[in-house]
Amino acid sequence: MTLVETIDRDIVASMKAKAAEKLSVLRMVKTAFKMKEIDKRAPLTDAEAQQILTTLIKQRKDSIEQFTKGNRPELAAKEADEILVIESYMPKAVGEAEIRPLVTQAIDAITATTGARPGARDMGTVMKAAQASIQAAGLRADGKLVSEIVKSELTKP
Repeated sequence: MTLVETIDRDIVASMKAKAAEKLSVLRMVKTAFKMKEIDKRAPLTDAEAQQILTTLIKQRKDSIEQFTKGNRPELAAKEADEILVIESYMPKAVGEAEIRPLVTQAIDAITATTGARPGARDMGTVMKAAQASIQAAGLRADGKLVSEIVKSELTKP
């Protein structure tokens, strides 16, 4: 069952269970999916659906930061609850211990291809390769964390 179908099924289950908060979040997710499908003029793949969920989570995190600065803890808590619902449909987020080997693997692959170890100027190339290998492994990682790990690996002698 695809991610889009899972969301549709859970919307119906939330309606039956009268879970208003979860239903609201799932409807928002379904709307984001539908907008992307209309733009694309084709059904979404699971990878595209996960990318949309990642974007929604990032938007919620930014909102939490703004609400916290604006002294609105009740709105920040609502956004945090929405993140929990959205994350339940995402693959498990991994930490530094799981990311670092994939980053070094990407650096080694680039080194083998170009014949020279990438430097700080090649950050974008290494980030693309690292993100691709993380996604290929079926994992999810925070972009900031990946960026920090890539930066630290590239500055090593």
